[in-house]
Formats: sequence, structure tokens, C-alpha cells
Amino acid sequence: MSNDKDRQQVPWWNTRFGQEEGESVVRAIAQRRISQGQLTAEFEEQLAQFLGVRYVVAASNGSAALLMALLALELGNGDEVIVPNRTWIATAHAVSMTGATPILVDVRDHLPLLDEEKVEKSISRRTKAIIPVHLNGRSANIGQINKIAKKYDLKVVEDAAQALSSKNSDGFLGTQSHIGIFSLSMAKIISTGQGGFSATHNKVLAERLRLIRTHGVGNVQEPGQWGKFPGFNFRITDLQSAIGLVQIKQLPARVDKVKRIYAQYVDGLKDCQTIDVIPVSVEEGEVPVYTEVLCDDRDKLIRDLKSRGIETRPFFPNLNRAAYFGQEDSQYPNSENFESRGLTLPSGPGQSFEDIDLVIDCIRSLRC
Repeated sequence: MSNDKDRQQVPWWNTRFGQEEGESVVRAIAQRRISQGQLTAEFEEQLAQFLGVRYVVAASNGSAALLMALLALELGNGDEVIVPNRTWIATAHAVSMTGATPILVDVRDHLPLLDEEKVEKSISRRTKAIIPVHLNGRSANIGQINKIAKKYDLKVVEDAAQALSSKNSDGFLGTQSHIGIFSLSMAKIISTGQGGFSATHNKVLAERLRLIRTHGVGNVQEPGQWGKFPGFNFRITDLQSAIGLVQIKQLPARVDKVKRIYAQYVDGLKDCQTIDVIPVSVEEGEVPVYTEVLCDDRDKLIRDLKSRGIETRPFFPNLNRAAYFGQEDSQYPNSENFESRGLTLPSGPGQSFEDIDLVIDCIRSLRC
């Protein structure tokens, strides 16, 4: 490895926005497609066709899409919603924003996914919904979760923010519940900068989502009267959708790229006894948006890689660390293992295979 290469920065995430996206935005401006309108409707239709759902409702971001989904299901004060302890905190924040209480449940021992065997023990008379999170394209056991939900008459909202294009044996993740939500933020397989959307087969829920997206009214020019649902301004713009219409065409190539990067890491680190790649079932249809590993003395590895120009991202804290959820004293042993040892290696469809080789060589020289 050359000294020049060592000094180059390898970002933890790398994606691509090119000339075609720029030209699409310029056309949108020339056609005066600025706020949410025709381009957003086209983007929603293409997403619905891709996922095989009847309805897609775009939103300003994935967090907004999740909040809208919970509002559409009429969750609120006094309700409880089961959430995995390992997820981005937006999952639980959306619950709290409705007035409901997130009930945190530990993840599996070998995967950072909601442990469905612990779900039933956490259900009370106040429980109204379960939010399984398909973290990094991995499929939570949505079949078993749906069975539990049916038994107790609960709603299921799939947080598929990191799982666009991931599948299990029943089809695309995010399409196997009442509502699935997706994110289009920067560190996702495709991106509109910020943005997100909900997917559902249910006409009534789709209509509610559209109303909630715009202050509860269907037509802002002629609102007539206030609707039955309170809402807010959760709209996306046609400028963002202009980017999305380009990026969705690139989705197959982007999926192929991150799969190849994941395979490159798995092969390159297979003999390294101190690094364990957290598995993604690519052969079953899951898409590894990121390559994640478990390692001892993680913080030292982060520092050592940074000194060589390689950026990584440690796993975010467990949700129970947020004192305002009131569950910081509960025990989540599996979550704690991922929290303390988890690390995201440089990932994303914009990474070069040469940089992935550099990362692998550096890790091997430091740990293998």
C-alpha cells in the first residue's frame, strides 16, 4: 500500500449523485415542478409497482412516514407499542410523539433484530401495536410477529427504513403488515437527500396517510372543512422526487454493488479470528446496505483505522440508554453485546472495490 493511498480518506458511507439526477432537477424547475405534485405522484407509482403494493404515500423523511403510519392507525395516549431495543431512535421517538409509550424488547443473540420469542411476554392490555425493524435489510420474523399480532388484535408497522428491495420468502420487506415505512435519506440504497414513504395494501389507511401528510385536508387550495384526522406538513417536494425517479432506475445496480462489497468483506475477513461479520442472508433475498461486524476492543480499531484514513461508524446506543423512556434499568444482554462491539465498515454503492480491499488489508494487518 502506498503512502499516498494511506492518506486518502475512505468514508464510512459513499453513494452517488450524478449528471442524470442534476438534469432531472433542472427539468423539474423548468417545468415549475417544485413543491409536491405530478413528479411525486409518478415516483409513488413507480415505488408501488416495484414493491407490488396498491398504495405508496411519500413523505418528507422516513421518520415522518413512521409517525404518519402510527397516526393513521390511531395510536395515542395510554397505548403501548413494542419496539426492538436495537434500532435508530426515530422508531421509538415516533411512538412517543403520538403520546403512546414504546416498550423496548431485546434482540436475538446472533442478529440485531426483534426477538419474537420475547414479544409475547411484553404484551399488556395497553399494547396496541408492534414495530419490527428490518435493520440493514435483514428480515425480522414478520410471519411469527403477524401471528402474535393477530392473536392479540394488534397492529403491525414494519420499519423497513434500511430495507428497500430486501426480501424474505413471502416477498418484499415492508409489504407484509398494515403499513411499511421506508427512508430515502443519504445513507440508504437510493436517496433523495431526505425523504421517505409508506407502503400499504389498505385503501382506508392510504387515504388517512395522504390526509395526515397535509394537515388533515385533501385539497389545500379548497380545504372546505377540517378533516377527521389532525395532520401536519409532511410533504416531500417534486425536486426530491425528480432525483428519486432517476435513482429508482439505478436500484438494481446499487443492490448488486452492495452485495458484492459485502461478499468482498466476508471473503477477505473469513480467516480473521477477532472480527465477526454480522450475517445477512443474501441468498434468501436480503440486501446488505451496510457491512457490519462485531469486534472486541472496537474503539481501538476505530482509532487505528482512522489513523490510516479509514472512517467507520460504531453502532448507535441501545434505546434504553435514553432516560426519558424510563427503561434504562432493564436488562437487554443481547442488545448490549451489539452496542459495545458493533461497527459499520465503509459501505455504500459509491465505494470502490479498491478502497474495500484497502480496508480489508488494514484490518488484517491490525487484527488478523
